Amino acid sequence: MNEILKKTAAEQSAALKNKEISATELTGAAFERIAQIDEKLGTFNSLTQDAAMETARKVDEKIARGEDLPLLAGVPLALKDNMNMTGSRTTASSKILENFVSPFNATVTEKLNANLVPIVGKANLDEFAMGSSNENSAFRKVYNPWDLNRVPGGSSGGSAVAVASCQSTLSLGSDTGGSIRLPASFCGIVGMKPTYGRVSRYGLIALASSLDQIGPFARTVEDAANLLTVISGHDEKDSTSLNLPFENYAAALNNDIKGMKVGVIKELMTEGLAPDVEKAMQRAIEDYKKLGAQIVEISLPNIKHSIGVYYILMTAESSSNLARFDGVKYGYRTPNATNLMEMYTKTRAQGFGPEVKRRIMLGTYALSSGYYDAYYKKAQQMRALVVQDFAEAFKKADVLIGVTCPNTAFEMGSKTADPLAMYLTDIATIGANLAGIPGISVPMGFDADGMPIGLQILAPQLQESRLMNAAHKFERANDYYTKRPQNV
Repeated sequence: MNEILKKTAAEQSAALKNKEISATELTGAAFERIAQIDEKLGTFNSLTQDAAMETARKVDEKIARGEDLPLLAGVPLALKDNMNMTGSRTTASSKILENFVSPFNATVTEKLNANLVPIVGKANLDEFAMGSSNENSAFRKVYNPWDLNRVPGGSSGGSAVAVASCQSTLSLGSDTGGSIRLPASFCGIVGMKPTYGRVSRYGLIALASSLDQIGPFARTVEDAANLLTVISGHDEKDSTSLNLPFENYAAALNNDIKGMKVGVIKELMTEGLAPDVEKAMQRAIEDYKKLGAQIVEISLPNIKHSIGVYYILMTAESSSNLARFDGVKYGYRTPNATNLMEMYTKTRAQGFGPEVKRRIMLGTYALSSGYYDAYYKKAQQMRALVVQDFAEAFKKADVLIGVTCPNTAFEMGSKTADPLAMYLTDIATIGANLAGIPGISVPMGFDADGMPIGLQILAPQLQESRLMNAAHKFERANDYYTKRPQNV
């Protein structure tokens, strides 16, 4: 592997500015790496080589003219394949969109283009972002680069694997219930979900509109902070976008955290934690003490209900959002229908995979006449209690910490026959989406099998700078973030 690909985005940016390497060489090296290992990892659904190399050439021209480069210019990035990019196939890893070519850019894509960030390809995911293991893609599974017999986490598995295996330096994922933080934990990298509304969702194929948020994957907190700076900001095309100023998030990374109140979430330290994960968590608490933070125990009494609440709200919203995929306007249409109703039913039966069908049926049931109050309305009331729990917790603590997942990456196929066991993988991450708060997963060690373990840090709404600072200080107190998988 070209050694430059192992470097962080900050190091690659410095190398470009110092003319140690050109942007076309760096982007070309990423494509060589993809050609070598993508077949066994299943990372990408499609590559966007022409567009990426054209962007890299523009960076080299700016360097040649002696002009300043925008933030992260020339650094290769992978885009989750549920974000639109003009002229690229945008499939959401579903047969129903297999041949859909996007006629427009998502807002995040526009922002990346404006900063001359080469987009190398569209990363594989669980179909329509529904899954925790990236085994639900209609095209091929994604494999964990630390152990090819294990899952990378989902739904943004391809985006996480691209960064962990050095096929791209950065990537974007979407997080509805942990779909950035969980793969980051399983793949030993940094993954961050911003405050709801911080990043425009325009051009993201919606799963659950009140929960979805786009966020960065990177190898360091600094790189994630810079990528968040690039993609943040108000967007009139997204009615949920916050019309608030955003900061240069990397500027706050070196603030002192002495005296910072770090709350340990009691409910995430109970039974169900794998022994090695529990040990890593205890070490992380000690690390924060050494950094001068004040440790306080925090209770989130309603977090135990979050899975039930989430799987009603998310399925209800997704059943509504996915109604548009009916074979009429775009995407797959069954070739053998004799009337309109048959065309609808056969298109959806043939185009959607089993997990998507399961969630559509659950959501449609929860919204149906006679059941709406019992399920959807009740779930919204419970969601308000989860939000209240977090509000109370942040009166006592500046940030909260807990495990990103109670276990490390599991074997391929080990949970596919038991959807409930798969859903429980998200127990630690869902609360942040229900409350709309920012969360980040950073590496906090390895289990006995050498698999990465993630530490989740949560902060109040709009406190991304505080969150990044607490994460960066922990990251630099250890060397876990420097480790790379040796299997690929």
